[in-house]
Amino acid sequence: MVLKACPEINDYGPSGAVGNWRDLMSAAVVVRSMLGVSPSAYQDACEVMGQANAAVAVACILERAVHIQNAGGYLRDLTRKAARVEFSLGPMLMALMRANQDVGGRVG
Repeated sequence: MVLKACPEINDYGPSGAVGNWRDLMSAAVVVRSMLGVSPSAYQDACEVMGQANAAVAVACILERAVHIQNAGGYLRDLTRKAARVEFSLGPMLMALMRANQDVGGRVG
């Protein structure tokens, strides 16, 4: 589901692909740096959301990077919401999947 919603993260996995959760977490560290997200913002996200969910959040941010002016600030905001149990990755992933299907349906 994550790779369907966030296909761009694949390019940053080990050997150019994400095949498992460990690959996703490795890719997220690369993408975090590329997006300008500070190590502390990512560490906070990992502590609050867990490593896998923080990696998914970074993958989602990558997918929408052209629409997000401050990726680090956005991740910190998601982290604060997650700490208050006001944020879940499910709706974000579903919205990205729908957006990717809409784009895919228009091509050709």
